[in-house]
Amino acid sequence: MGKYGKWITGGLGWAIFGPIGGILGFAIGSIFDSAEIQTKVYTGESSRNGFIVSLLVLVSAVMKADGKVLKSELDFVKKYFFDNFGADASREAMILLRDILKQQVPLRDVCTQIRDNVDYPSRLQLIHLLFGVAYADGVVSSEEQRVINDIASFLGISSQDYESIKAMFVVNINSYYTILEVEPTASNDEIKKAYRSLAVKHHPDKVGYLGDDVRRNAEQKFQKITEAYDKIKKERGFN
Repeated sequence: MGKYGKWITGGLGWAIFGPIGGILGFAIGSIFDSAEIQTKVYTGESSRNGFIVSLLVLVSAVMKADGKVLKSELDFVKKYFFDNFGADASREAMILLRDILKQQVPLRDVCTQIRDNVDYPSRLQLIHLLFGVAYADGVVSSEEQRVINDIASFLGISSQDYESIKAMFVVNINSYYTILEVEPTASNDEIKKAYRSLAVKHHPDKVGYLGDDVRRNAEQKFQKITEAYDKIKKERGFN
């Protein structure tokens, strides 16, 4: 238990149960007494910790998608935790990730648990981070895309939202339109309406309760949406 002391004492909330709890190898009775669980399951900190553990479990599935775990992917995860949580959290995250990588992840069951306990904006953020891991070596392989697509489907992510996020990492000629979830034939008014809708859906405040680290990643995604809108405006010459 010492290896993961900070996350456990901070509370894992819903993530200590179900398939994710099974992957982590935590037996509820050996970690907390029932009273302690009652006080920790629904705290803001436990919600964020549950999100973090969910991310690590899903990251392991993406890393193993193409049959090899790359150093660039491990470095991406390590840097993410170091930049956002500090050295101790980064060390603990990598220890936990290496343990998870040794196990088979029942992807559908894990995603069902996450979908039932994590709100939609936070699930969108998970998909964005998974693409970041996959893109760590400069390309998102077809196998990685397939796994992330499955995860998005199991998490209840709409196809439009999925394609919008994917277009931020898998670039094609129509990427800016895909990010805004519109066709290249859309009118200027339709593009403006789509941008306003996405700006609300992906606003960083939606995931602010998960902590500054997750909020910063949401801000990057929000910036991609704004950049796509600005590119289209410039190309078409409207304000």
